Formats: sequence, C-alpha cells, structure tokens
Amino acid sequence: MSQQNVGTEAQDDVIVPIPHSTEGETECEHALKHLYEYLDSEMTSDDEVRMRAHVAHCSPCLAELSAEELVKQLVRRSCHEQAPAELRLRIQAQFTVLRTTTVVEGV
Repeated sequence: MSQQNVGTEAQDDVIVPIPHSTEGETECEHALKHLYEYLDSEMTSDDEVRMRAHVAHCSPCLAELSAEELVKQLVRRSCHEQAPAELRLRIQAQFTVLRTTTVVEGV
C-alpha cells in the first residue's frame, strides 16, 4: 500500500460531527433541533454516529441530551395507562383517512 493510499484511508475515517445540512444554523442549534429524532431512534445510522460525535465534544448539547433522555424515561415509567380501545380505533381511522386523502396541486 502506498503512502498516498494510507493518507486517503485516514481521511475517509473522519466522522463529520453533525447530521444533515446545517445551513444558517450553528452546529449546536442544529443538534438540538434534531435531538428528538436521535432520542426516538428516527435517524439514519450515519446521522446517529454524527450526533454522538457532536455531543461527545459539546458539553451543553450533551447536558441537554441527558436532561431530555431523563424526562423521556420518567414519562415512560409514569405512564402505564393505555388509551381506551374506542379512542385508539378512532385515531387509527383518522390516520387512514389522512393517508388516503391526497391533494394534487396545480390540477
């Protein structure tokens, strides 16, 4: 392996420390904006890696992440009740209506 390839491989391993485009935002603003996506496991694995890299080097964002994670755990522990079956069916029916109703613009 040549010296040039070794340098390129090392550069390829660099993790960009924030997910998505940050146009018009600081990295911290962007990280906090996408905090719940991270906590709810709604990010791609690449974006999760970038978010972890950011909070690993940013104490304020790590503190915010920890606080929000604690709140989610407390709510999860405290809320054992389930919605009545009737309510759940009505909500599912509304989702079905929303999914099947489409608005075509410009037609």
